[in-house]
Amino acid sequence: MNPSLSLDQLRAQLRAFVAERDWDQFHNPKNLAMALTVEAGELLEHFQWLTAEQADALAPQTRAEVELEIADVLLFLLRLCDRLDIDPLQAAQRKLALNVARYPVDKARGRATKYDKL
Repeated sequence: MNPSLSLDQLRAQLRAFVAERDWDQFHNPKNLAMALTVEAGELLEHFQWLTAEQADALAPQTRAEVELEIADVLLFLLRLCDRLDIDPLQAAQRKLALNVARYPVDKARGRATKYDKL
């Protein structure tokens, strides 16, 4: 494993993995979005019915399973970005800038209220 792996390098590795298996034919944006949702649901299963305290203190085996589900979510999201030619880091930066404007500190601090209700 490479601890300094960049997102672009991971994207290239994923692209090669998919090409070697001839899976690109199945990886249209709709199918990738659906797979992403399925994997996010599998991630959520690990937290269903837990209290906030329990979710913060997962058993080592559960944490390892959560880590793998997070990886699945990331890989499908990255694959979707690749198919749609979206740079996820640039998209995230744009969204964060939008959220800074939508959730001014003086109105949003300590509140879970949606921006249109602040």
